[in-house]
Amino acid sequence: MSGRLRDKVVIITGGGTGIGWGITQSCVREGAMVALAQLPADIEIADDKVAELKGAGHRVLAIGCDITERVQVKAMVARAVAAFGRLDVMVNNAALTGSTLGVRPFLNETDDHWRKIIDVNLSGAFICTQEAAFQMVKQGNGGSILTISSVAQYAAQENATPYCAAKAGLDGLCKGAAIELAAHNIRVNLVAPGDIFTEANADIVDEVTESGGTGRYFRDTPLGRRGGVGEIGDVVAFLASDEASFVTGATWLVDGGFLSY
Repeated sequence: MSGRLRDKVVIITGGGTGIGWGITQSCVREGAMVALAQLPADIEIADDKVAELKGAGHRVLAIGCDITERVQVKAMVARAVAAFGRLDVMVNNAALTGSTLGVRPFLNETDDHWRKIIDVNLSGAFICTQEAAFQMVKQGNGGSILTISSVAQYAAQENATPYCAAKAGLDGLCKGAAIELAAHNIRVNLVAPGDIFTEANADIVDEVTESGGTGRYFRDTPLGRRGGVGEIGDVVAFLASDEASFVTGATWLVDGGFLSY
């Protein structure tokens, strides 16, 4: 542990599961105070993780929040600030992905499903980014906002058009916010994971083919393995820290070479 996030206050949406849990573990290891946010219906997940982390001596808090509802996002930020005194880092990790995505052929896509994916994976990130920025501007000490994107930001994935559209949209959100928030010393970046093993996407290849996909468009990862959630978490912790003070408006690929060919 380098302590690169010592005494920084971090909110991580979806911080109790999958990649979010990897990010949470990396951030607390680096000394951060962390608020783990989960959907109100899943708050027990965050409560259990918080109990585990508190037992290890970390300063953490569980918060229920639906990131598509601005009033809940405002309350999430307010609660974290009330508990820890400020907000230094926002990590927009919560998303519909893997088994929660509902993969389907483009011609079977519906308006309701499209809106659901865009609302969570793109609009939710916008709301959280803006509300975090409001708090950081108020504090006057800058900050770091990170969003978990995907290699789907660049490369289409079969039977997942709304997911790909949302992840591509995050690129514009990141760059637009980065240039406007730079005057406030708020850095805005994306992290784009490749094939990372989580419970939600453990069987994603089978799910795509079972949904009618051809299976012809899966790439191999040159490093020859699936990534771990902690490998995303460590990159996030670095980008959130002062060591990345000149990094903004960027997408960091963490894909084992997935997009190298």
